[in-house]
Amino acid sequence: MTSFVAHPADLDPSRLAGGTYVTRRRLVPTDAGAILSTMLCLLMLLPAQIIVPGMTDVGRPALVMCVFLFGWWVLVRLNPGLVMVGPQPLRWAILVLALSIMVSYVVGLLRGLTTMEANSADRWLLLTAALAGATLTAADGLLNWARLKGLLAVFVWCAAFMSVLGLIQVAFFVDVSQYIVLPGLEFKGTSAGLELRGAAVRVASTATHYIEFSTVMAIALPFGIHFARFAPSRRLRRSFTVAAFLIALAIPATVSRTGIIAAAVALLVTMPFWPWRMRFSMAVFGVGIGAVLVALKPGMAGTLSGMFTGAADDPSITSRIERYAMVDDYFMQRPWLGRGTGTWVSPQYQYLDNQWFAFALTNGLLGVVALLAVHITGITLAGVALRRSRTVEDRHLCAALIATQLIAIVVGLTFDSLSFTTYAVVWATMLGLCGTVWRFTHPARAVRTRAAGLARPGRAES
Repeated sequence: MTSFVAHPADLDPSRLAGGTYVTRRRLVPTDAGAILSTMLCLLMLLPAQIIVPGMTDVGRPALVMCVFLFGWWVLVRLNPGLVMVGPQPLRWAILVLALSIMVSYVVGLLRGLTTMEANSADRWLLLTAALAGATLTAADGLLNWARLKGLLAVFVWCAAFMSVLGLIQVAFFVDVSQYIVLPGLEFKGTSAGLELRGAAVRVASTATHYIEFSTVMAIALPFGIHFARFAPSRRLRRSFTVAAFLIALAIPATVSRTGIIAAAVALLVTMPFWPWRMRFSMAVFGVGIGAVLVALKPGMAGTLSGMFTGAADDPSITSRIERYAMVDDYFMQRPWLGRGTGTWVSPQYQYLDNQWFAFALTNGLLGVVALLAVHITGITLAGVALRRSRTVEDRHLCAALIATQLIAIVVGLTFDSLSFTTYAVVWATMLGLCGTVWRFTHPARAVRTRAAGLARPGRAES
């Protein structure tokens, strides 16, 4: 894991119990940060089709780890000697969302489901547990700023690996992801492969789909820029600059409107925290990316511009608009609780390419409100942390986390985002980190960041 200079707050004493103090600078071999880092590596470095033998796509090693993380978090919460001190608003937001999903699951069973719908509903319950595990472990488990930055650095390097793999696919027109296999695991299904779009080639790297790949890269981009600016040594800053360049280069290489829009959201949110010199450098940076793309694929520039100038006649957009009447008809049949969690199965029904529509049909209006509340909670917590932060570095990091949740809201309008597990777990982890920075900047930090298991029950809040 990349090492960073200790954050000043990590060196302050933290109260564990009455009259007992310890530094927050605790680096142990295995903790929530190390496990989350391992999970991200399994999620992003292995192709999405690699699963534990005998399981479905929810059997991806990273998702299995997330389910165990959820169980770990629940066991910690049930033990008063291990529980993290103080409130965490994300716990309530996740609880409300989980309850709405379970209620809609029961509604679906009462309606009567086909075998395909029932299997999909069960899959969504497992996915909900996995996403909750990633979110809550990140929100409550990280001990200090060093662990937070280390986890994000791992995320950036994993994204850089995905981008390199995608750029190799673009340059040589070969899907190298199919050769990445770990002993004991199996390859199930087919990879996204390569797809021609205009004069360009769409690639998915290790993700399930081209749009998913571009969106994950857009989420990683502001963190790559963050470390390129704030890493403690010149060598690290240069390394992260290269990583950020590769990540940015991969976004247009996917030939995805969604990825470009998501990257624009990320840059618009973080740009106010850049000095003018950096804004100029980023403009030059963008020109350089365009030049590299034109050199690799001369027709790509025209294809990318045509995606926006010819959007009104693009079948992928007109088909989405044509589905509005169908969505309205199904929604009005069961507007409040929906048809049942996960029961809108694309092979059985039409593809919606809209997560908000899919959630409205399966979980109803209450489910949509619960999901939106989770996004807003993440934005609010990171926003409060930004206001509390005292350094430019911390404020920029909080802004990058705000961008992840705004991206999630926007891309939910363009594809079934939560159906793609690489994106979904990355989003859930970033959501948890919004709660982490809120906790780290809490006025009662002296009792909010003690190590789990060290305080005496009932004494740390005195």
